[in-house]
Amino acid sequence: MNSKRVITGFAAAAMLLGFSSAAFADHPRYSRGAYDYAQVISATPIIRYVTVKQPVRECWEDVENYSVYHAPRGRAGSTLLGAVIGGVIGHQFGSGRGNDAATVAGSMIGAAIGSESGRKRYGSGYTTEHSRPVRRCETRYRSHREERIDGYDVLYRYKGQKYRTRMPYDPGRKLKVRVDIRPAG
Repeated sequence: MNSKRVITGFAAAAMLLGFSSAAFADHPRYSRGAYDYAQVISATPIIRYVTVKQPVRECWEDVENYSVYHAPRGRAGSTLLGAVIGGVIGHQFGSGRGNDAATVAGSMIGAAIGSESGRKRYGSGYTTEHSRPVRRCETRYRSHREERIDGYDVLYRYKGQKYRTRMPYDPGRKLKVRVDIRPAG
């Protein structure tokens, strides 16, 4: 009984396979075609223009200006010099204990004058201006147009008939064509 089932299954499969082959025979994807060569009459490139941006690094020498701040020098020298000069002048006046008082007063006045003179002379510091060479660079983009070939419009002749197609490459003088022969009915 088991062998009858196996034989019946094989017979059914063979029938289905036969029907499916007949059904697909008319479909272009599954039909067998022959190949031949057609004469290429012309292959015209399809040209597209594109803009290409190219980075270009440009460098140059430049001059950079900068300032240097100089802090004020101490006014101690001016104050001390003023005190000495003031003391000498004050010592010229008075005698005895008055002479000592005049010397001290002259030193104090001279120190004040020297300190003020130093403040005016050196102020709150000063700046000096300088310059130095500096290399600067910048990236710019230069544009130019280029031709790009997007494919070819091909005109060819097969069995006296002219045909057109578009191809991604230039086929040369001959073009391989597929010829399908099927029953009309």
